[in-house]
Order: sequence, then structure tokens, then C-alpha cells
Amino acid sequence: MSLLSEYMKKEQLLKQLSEELQQLEKDQRLTTELEFKEKLEALMKEYDKTPAAVIEMLDPQPDSRPAAASQATTGGRRKRKLKIYKNPNTGEVVETRGGNQKTLKAWKDQYGNDTVESWLVRVED
Repeated sequence: MSLLSEYMKKEQLLKQLSEELQQLEKDQRLTTELEFKEKLEALMKEYDKTPAAVIEMLDPQPDSRPAAASQATTGGRRKRKLKIYKNPNTGEVVETRGGNQKTLKAWKDQYGNDTVESWLVRVED
């Protein structure tokens, strides 16, 4: 990539980010959150509290819980994300939470991993 094309690409990206920033600045939710943050920081300074101390006050978590008990309550491993692939050649759709799905493996053998990964339609929790 030439230096000029890299410059133009970065300039375009800067313009896009600038527009997105302007949109965010116009959003009332952002101004409300910024106002809340400023008031909270002023209150923390007034009472000489750190963010960690405030979090501990609002959400105390006892350290006496054994690690095994906390893992059992959460159900062990976290659930994998659902990946949905669509083969553009056949229109066939595959939904999988792991890489060992039979059809997906066959596609990867036939078309290659990168090609099949480009067929990813969406990822869901």
C-alpha cells in the first residue's frame, strides 16, 4: 500500500469517526451519563473515596465463598456463542456452538477454512 493511499484511508477513517463522535455528542443519554459521572466523581472527592471503595460499598462480595461452590452455582463452563453460517452456493444454513459440526467440517474440507468463515452470517449468545 502506498503512503498516499494509506494517508487517504486514514483521513477517511478520521472523518467517519468525527461524524460518529458528533452524533454521540448530540445524544441526550450521553450528556446525562457524563453529568452523572461528574457528580459521582465530585461526591467521591468530597468524601475521599476511591472507585474501588464505592464499588465495594454498593456490591459487597464475601471472599469466604469457596471457589468450587461459586463454579457450581454458575453451571461450570460458559455457554459457547451460536454461530450461523450460510453456504452461498447451496443456500444451506448451519447453526453450531462448536467446531465439530459435520456439515461445517465438510464445507471446510471442500472450500477451505477462510472461505467458510467468510460465510458467517451472525453470532448470537
